[in-house]
Amino acid sequence: MSVSTVANDLSTELSRGRRLAVLAVCCASIIVVVMDISIVNVALPSIRTDLGASVADLQWTVDAYTLVLASFLLLAGSTADRLGRKRIFQIGLVVFGIGSLLCSLAPSVGWLIGARAVQAVGGTMLNPVAMAIVATTFPDRAERARAIGVFGSMSGLSLALGPILGGVLVDGLGWQSIFWVNVPIVAAAVICTGLFIPESRAARVRRFDPIGQLLVVLMLGGLVYAIIESEKLGWTSPLIVGLLVMAVLAAIGLLTYERRRQQPLLELRLFRSVPFSSAILMALFALCGFGAFLFVTTLYLQNIRGLSAVTAGLSLLPVGGLILVLSPYTGRIVGSRGPRLPLVIAGSALALGAAASQAIGVDTPLPVVLAIYLLFGLFLGMVNPPITNTAVSGMPTSMAGLAASVASAARQTGTTLGVAIAGTIVGSTTALNPEAFTRAEHVLWWPVLGLGLGILALALISTSRWAETTLITSPDT
Repeated sequence: MSVSTVANDLSTELSRGRRLAVLAVCCASIIVVVMDISIVNVALPSIRTDLGASVADLQWTVDAYTLVLASFLLLAGSTADRLGRKRIFQIGLVVFGIGSLLCSLAPSVGWLIGARAVQAVGGTMLNPVAMAIVATTFPDRAERARAIGVFGSMSGLSLALGPILGGVLVDGLGWQSIFWVNVPIVAAAVICTGLFIPESRAARVRRFDPIGQLLVVLMLGGLVYAIIESEKLGWTSPLIVGLLVMAVLAAIGLLTYERRRQQPLLELRLFRSVPFSSAILMALFALCGFGAFLFVTTLYLQNIRGLSAVTAGLSLLPVGGLILVLSPYTGRIVGSRGPRLPLVIAGSALALGAAASQAIGVDTPLPVVLAIYLLFGLFLGMVNPPITNTAVSGMPTSMAGLAASVASAARQTGTTLGVAIAGTIVGSTTALNPEAFTRAEHVLWWPVLGLGLGILALALISTSRWAETTLITSPDT
């Protein structure tokens, strides 16, 4: 997705007030889209009871949403470039609102999973398109960097505040209310989009890439389905083996096909930049770790410790509070000193949080548990702004939107894999004794610790002098 645009309403410079209004609308869109990744976690025990869902059903309730987001973000971005970003953004808001309404009316878990996929179809038209709108609305490089920092910080903030708001809504009004709340926000955003956001299109429009899109869906869908269903069918099941083989072949096919295509869905040239490639891996690692943390933590707090939904949500307040405080500060650090320090702190905090979580048991005092959660809040508060900045800042302006879309897809893929892996490791232990659950949970923290160390290593590599020599200086590089 190109940020170089032919705009209808951008022939004259927008006033500062209108630019801020555009930023506010775009931030509102990412808040509802990303919050719906995490807000549903605190409702999972209630959904399981009311709809008779299994652990695999709960995984799909989360992953049907993030999987569709990850699979179609790039397609939505290129479609917006072609047909108009404002138009696609408004359509996305309407579809997301309809999906939210369908979720709230779900009579069965199958209906709910399908409605979550509809929600996500709308969400794919919001996240990358909003990023491109922000980039085109703020032409000054420094002002654009600050706006992108604010926009990027909303992602982490939404993930952390979702369980808190969800807990209040679930206990007060039932799990359906976590979807009702989206409808008025989306309605207001549709109106404000019409009032404040100018239409814009890309100067160079990418052709539709149906083969590349199909390969992305087969790769991600096969991998996630295999992970989720492996707990029930076993890793040696012909279906699971077949899905994994399909995912590998799709990945090989994607790399081979996209390299030869003149206008690919996935621009492989971007990965020649070490900072960009590192940012994509860090986004994948970070959200994989945090997705696993949220999925397991909400089950632990409610099923094992017997906390109500609102108390479980409030137990994650330290996480949300730290992100709220740290995200803007992190953006300023990135602007003045670069991304290395926040990324080093983030990777270290995730690794330490995973290591400390090994000590959490059934009877661990709640203040100790909350203190450990602070490390995850520190991690997420520090990781999102530098990842967005690293992915976008080293790119030519015309490639910044595409780079942001790939980073967003990596985040959603990471969340999807984190939930799938966490649910597979914990599996049926949620129905067994609490000690069995905590033993399985302790197994999970080892790969999360590895993800933290991976972020730490990539932070050092991506900010080295050698990495700077690999930056892409022009679209034709």
